[in-house]
Amino acid sequence: MFVAAILLPDVKGRSLVFPEETSNSFVDLTPAKPLSLNAFTLCLRFATELPEGGRDTVLFHYRTQNVDELNVWRMIDGRLALYLSGSWAYFAVPDMGPLENHVCVAWESLTGRTTLYLNGRSAASQIFKKGHRVQPGGRVILGQDADTFIRNFDADQSFVGEIFEVNLWDRVLPPDAIQQLSTGKCFSYANVIDWATVKLTLYGNAVEFQES
Repeated sequence: MFVAAILLPDVKGRSLVFPEETSNSFVDLTPAKPLSLNAFTLCLRFATELPEGGRDTVLFHYRTQNVDELNVWRMIDGRLALYLSGSWAYFAVPDMGPLENHVCVAWESLTGRTTLYLNGRSAASQIFKKGHRVQPGGRVILGQDADTFIRNFDADQSFVGEIFEVNLWDRVLPPDAIQQLSTGKCFSYANVIDWATVKLTLYGNAVEFQES
């Protein structure tokens, strides 16, 4: 079902900056409800000057006690990747460069259809983790990949740059909605993580900016 778009100027000014590689800087997000998901659309914007071909970089990390449930990565070869509980789906995309990029991943369990969107344009859909369910009971963080439950961070996988407009729905948004999101229109409300209202807890040298 299409959700009408409204502009939220105060949201666009909220961002997180990770100024350098570290093993202790991250941001903890408090979702509006548990991540018990048989479908989702996850969107975020990021900008980084880490060069393509330099190293893998984590963009979004959700881990329960025993497993990484839902991660999004920019890989060393420039691909974007979705990781769900031990399995990877890789998507070849154009060179993203250092400027701001908008990324969305839509997945649903019934068919396994998984689609990645970069700046409103979709890569070819894949069939991935059909019948799977993302489990609740974990923590959502930005800036680091935890090898155990929010511990054992590796600076060589940390995010360096700016992340903002992180939104998560428990359903698959239609392509036209995602295209509008990529142009700066926000959909109120993302019912799992809503960038307008989500509580952020900062650690290390992560910095939150809020433009008026």
